[in-house]
Amino acid sequence: YLNNLIDRMHNGMIKVITGVRRCGKTYLLFELFGNYLRDELGVGDDRIVEVALDEEANRGLRDPGVLDSYLKSKIANKTSRYYVMLDEVQYAISDEELRGHEPPRLYGVLNGLLRMRNVDVYVTGSNAKFLSKDIITEFAGRGDEIHMYPLSFAEFMTAYSGDKYAGLSE
Repeated sequence: YLNNLIDRMHNGMIKVITGVRRCGKTYLLFELFGNYLRDELGVGDDRIVEVALDEEANRGLRDPGVLDSYLKSKIANKTSRYYVMLDEVQYAISDEELRGHEPPRLYGVLNGLLRMRNVDVYVTGSNAKFLSKDIITEFAGRGDEIHMYPLSFAEFMTAYSGDKYAGLSE
């Protein structure tokens, strides 16, 4: 999955990481991809904007207008490349917006980031409404989905460092 993100860098689209709950979307984005940017490409922390919208400390950023202002305040100049990573973006979509006929305001925030040529945007989300037809319709030609699956048992065992046979009876 990391290579999928790397291959899609700077493609002018919003990279949308989808998948079931607890399959590793946040870890992929903030840890693996964030470390790749820092360690392999030398991107400074001042050019990586990470926002976990499910954290209580970021409750105020769930308002799309506040989020938009915050993100633009972090993008200090027009010449440096910035990486915006938004985790659990469904928290920035209200129940009223989900029931309405207009696109959620969050889509306007994301579209605004797309228009900034020096910003590369990555989002994760779990909400079925956000991840279904809405994202496809609103970002047709501008969204690039990376769908994650949980590790298979065989994949898990390749990374497991404990005794693989502990607890098995003879």
